[in-house]
Amino acid sequence: MSEIDYGRITRDGLWSNNPATVQILGLCPLLAVTGTVVNGMGLGLATLGVLTASNLLVSLIRNTITETVRLPVFVMIIAALVTLTEMIMQAYTFELYQILGIFIPLIVTNCTILGRAESFAARNPVLPALVDGFMMGTGFLVVLVLLGGMRELIGQGTLFADMDLLFGPVAADWQIKVVENYRGFLFAVLPPGAFIGLGLIIAGKNLIDGRIEAARQRHRAPVEQGTKRVRTTGKVG
Repeated sequence: MSEIDYGRITRDGLWSNNPATVQILGLCPLLAVTGTVVNGMGLGLATLGVLTASNLLVSLIRNTITETVRLPVFVMIIAALVTLTEMIMQAYTFELYQILGIFIPLIVTNCTILGRAESFAARNPVLPALVDGFMMGTGFLVVLVLLGGMRELIGQGTLFADMDLLFGPVAADWQIKVVENYRGFLFAVLPPGAFIGLGLIIAGKNLIDGRIEAARQRHRAPVEQGTKRVRTTGKVG
């Protein structure tokens, strides 16, 4: 087996192959619940936990299951982990669980989780699979939080409102009121605002990628111009 490149796994998860901005997966919950930072962070952490744990378990059993039952087993593992996540959120973050609603159990249908289990965890040892799941989940979480922050700021004029729903009473004073007496912008917190916000994030990423590639092109060694003498042997017809 070739040596595992953990740097590449990290870059893929966070940037080059980000589930939300490159693979464009998991859009339903991403667009539906990211009206605030706390909502995006709550769903992102739940997805991160399920993705990391499912990659770990799938890698552990990859050599013991047959091809015929592989996918059903993967789905059962993911469903069990999602159920466990639901129970934990009901116990410790019940109000946030109620706000996120159906989108917590819908993590089972997130194509990113099953896709990583099938394409990476089932073909690699435990540690690379664990790192891949964590980095892919972190990349998804970052986009959820960024989109939630954009929509909350434009829609309500605040940041980090209601963070106590996730972190408890210690986070009750974390709210930042960016604009005083802000009347709100309803469009930003509605689904159309989510589509536009995600589009702006993807456009920003593509712009950065384009500038990085242009810089690489400029720093490459220049191609030598002119003709070169070529030595030939034998007869030339």
